[in-house]
Amino acid sequence: MQIDPISWKQMTDVSQMNTNSTESSAGFVNVLSSLLNEESTSKPVERSMTQLAPGVTYKDGLLWQQLGVVNESVSSSTSIEAEINDTGATKPTTFEDLITAAGERYGVPVSLIKAVIDAESSFNPHAVSSAGAKGLMQLMDGTARGLGVSNPFDPAQNIEGGTKYLSNLIQRFGGEIAMVLAAYNAGPTRVAGLGVSSDEELMSVAHELPKETQAYISKVMNAQSKYAL
Repeated sequence: MQIDPISWKQMTDVSQMNTNSTESSAGFVNVLSSLLNEESTSKPVERSMTQLAPGVTYKDGLLWQQLGVVNESVSSSTSIEAEINDTGATKPTTFEDLITAAGERYGVPVSLIKAVIDAESSFNPHAVSSAGAKGLMQLMDGTARGLGVSNPFDPAQNIEGGTKYLSNLIQRFGGEIAMVLAAYNAGPTRVAGLGVSSDEELMSVAHELPKETQAYISKVMNAQSKYAL
């Protein structure tokens, strides 16, 4: 899913975009935190099998099929990086070269990739969830196969596949990062079923997402702000 390089706007525009992005992210995280607090004090409810825990990407083998065919090229007018307001500079981490290369290859901000890895596996390439999600970006076996990943415990393959998947979700949900993260955690079909088209609209129906997914969105957004410089 090769994405053409994005021409950056002038520094003043970037500064304003980052300010707006920070305020939007903070607002979304605050709403989710409020919802989580309300749920923690209310009577527990039984959750359906579709309400998955962090790191679990819908049903094994079905998620990739829901995404459809991955395009190897995207119109240069699709300003994915601009829409998510990433300046490009990030704090260095383990697997820095692999993350940077994958981010450049698929047009996904490095800070977002690092945040997802942080939330999913804490940078442990051997991590395995109770549902069987594996590796740095916690890929299910069926999803991994669809992404061309033969060994999910290989950092290079896992980062490549996970970043390709993020890129596809970014395209599908128009660069709306909260929606992308909700889809990464709970599945794109579940998010599409909410009938929303922006993070702002998602915020208004966030209570319809599983509690685990609400927490996941907040966790990744907070981590992304930590890694971005």
